[in-house]
Amino acid sequence: MIRTTTTWLLAALLILAHAAVFAAASETDFSQIKDKYQKDHPGKGKFSQYWEPIPIQKYWNPRDFYQPPTAVSGEVARDQCVACHQSLTPGAFHAWENSTHAKLDAIRNLSNSQDARFYKKDKLAEVEKNLVEQGLLKEGEALKEVGCIDCHGKVGAQSIRHDKDLVMPDRTQCGTCHVQEFAEAESEKDQQWPQGQWGKGHPSHAVDWEANVETAIWAGMAEREIAQGCDMCHYQQNKCDGCHTRHTFSAAEARQPEACATCHNGVDHNEWENFTLSKHGTVYQTHKSTWNFEVPLKDALTKGGYTAPTCQYCHFEFNGEFSHNLVRKVRWGFNPTPAIADNLKHPWFEGRKGSWNATCANCHSPSFAKSYLEAADKGTIAGIKVEQEAKQVVEGLFKDGLLPGQKTNRPAPPAPEKDAPGGFFQLFWAKGNNPSHVERVHADMWEHDLIKLYKGLVHGNPGGFTYTEGWSELMRDYALIMDENTRLREKAGDAGSSAGNLPPTKQGSNIRNVLGGLALLAGIAVLLYRRKH
Repeated sequence: MIRTTTTWLLAALLILAHAAVFAAASETDFSQIKDKYQKDHPGKGKFSQYWEPIPIQKYWNPRDFYQPPTAVSGEVARDQCVACHQSLTPGAFHAWENSTHAKLDAIRNLSNSQDARFYKKDKLAEVEKNLVEQGLLKEGEALKEVGCIDCHGKVGAQSIRHDKDLVMPDRTQCGTCHVQEFAEAESEKDQQWPQGQWGKGHPSHAVDWEANVETAIWAGMAEREIAQGCDMCHYQQNKCDGCHTRHTFSAAEARQPEACATCHNGVDHNEWENFTLSKHGTVYQTHKSTWNFEVPLKDALTKGGYTAPTCQYCHFEFNGEFSHNLVRKVRWGFNPTPAIADNLKHPWFEGRKGSWNATCANCHSPSFAKSYLEAADKGTIAGIKVEQEAKQVVEGLFKDGLLPGQKTNRPAPPAPEKDAPGGFFQLFWAKGNNPSHVERVHADMWEHDLIKLYKGLVHGNPGGFTYTEGWSELMRDYALIMDENTRLREKAGDAGSSAGNLPPTKQGSNIRNVLGGLALLAGIAVLLYRRKH
């Protein structure tokens, strides 16, 4: 009882400490957040010597790579931007024309507090206050609109040099007006794992570009057009339009699960598929036409008509508060590992589990929430055990030099990557017998099957972790690895080690004990028979 009380007390203290840090981040002056953002930005990353950006990458990391086009030169005025792009890029123009940015007076003049957008009146006042504090707006002056030049030049500018001053907006450009959201999103970088399972701030949108450029195989790949496919999701650290699509930048759009689908799908993190096929997703798809996405998330259940959670409702919420810091309840991170599984009783993890219980309890009973989260944890741990056993076999084959072509046809991966059995690089690079079939199967196992098992469990999609994906796929790949292990060792004349030096299972030990006992009894019987006759 004392131990339980102490655990929860420590968890509460950790939550309060995090809340204090978060509150401080929210109140930080814009210039301080901007300076820290720019100072911490990894640019080309620690492997910068191994790669050069291709033209499309200026859109994923405009801070470092964007250069203004030279087709239009000279000074252009605010009104000229709109007039030109109305005919030049009509899609972008109409998206902006129908946006809140273009219709600030419509928000300013709202008189009906029952209008779902009414909260934006206070938000607009907050934005104007931010701009006054930065000297970009005069005291008492109303912001007329947010036009092309405000985002692609400087807020409040009347003209810019199109071939010199034009920018592709990054987080700091959006943060100039939206200081609170900028601070909240940047506060994700404060996250620290208690046993160092991940680096500070990881995994989160706030450091996803860093995670991208500091991945060895990403930097080492010669096929830059393929590698930049990673950038197309790992650019949220750089910009805000991954969720708030240009040029509407709609909060209502960003509150819908489809806004997450471009990145959160596929074999390595199929959140979209799992949400869509869960009961939550079923309710969303059949009832969303009656929901009001203009309502802020804090009022989604009471005023928005939501009858099931969305991605945003669950992941933006933390102890009743909604913000752009999405990692305050993260426990397993991007993918499950033994280092996490072995420490789930630590107060840091227990506190976050308690926060998830509270989130689920907005719709479910506390008992259901607790039971399901425990089942998800235990199911994930079961998957880790299977994957780790297979990992031991693959590493054993590598250590013993038994992989096909290991001594004759195993080129080293491109620098700065280092060779390793079943490594991440083997999903994106192949040469000769590197990777061998068994390694590729294991790479799929830990980077695809195990993650899909975990994602299916935590998102409540039964097929996603039992039969269609997850566990069934783990079993398939486990069988392939064990067969290959036996084949390779028998081929090498190592039949006695065909189990790959796996530790004996309890069941195997019991069988050996029984057989040994029977042999002993048989020996005694023979001895007695001989003495008698």
